[in-house]
Amino acid sequence: MQQVSNYTQELTNRISPIVEKLFEGSSFYIMRLKKQEMVEYMVSLFENFSPEEFKNILESELKSRILKLLTLEAVSGSLNDLTLDQVRIFDEFVIGE
Repeated sequence: MQQVSNYTQELTNRISPIVEKLFEGSSFYIMRLKKQEMVEYMVSLFENFSPEEFKNILESELKSRILKLLTLEAVSGSLNDLTLDQVRIFDEFVIGE
């Protein structure tokens, strides 16, 4: 059990500064997401990697993956904020009508 918590701490130590930096540069993330929840979410996702696999992810690649995940999380609820007309316009655009 101690090994799992050590790995979780390693993940947190590496992921947290990346999330922190990405939030600093984005008012969109600040408005849409809770930073600590996102750190915990990222840690839970990356726990699926073995410690060796995670260590082998380059810092730039890890940042890119976290950026994509944060963006997905931030925009996933955006459609809920649209009016019916806006949803119709969005659907037409996506479908290509």
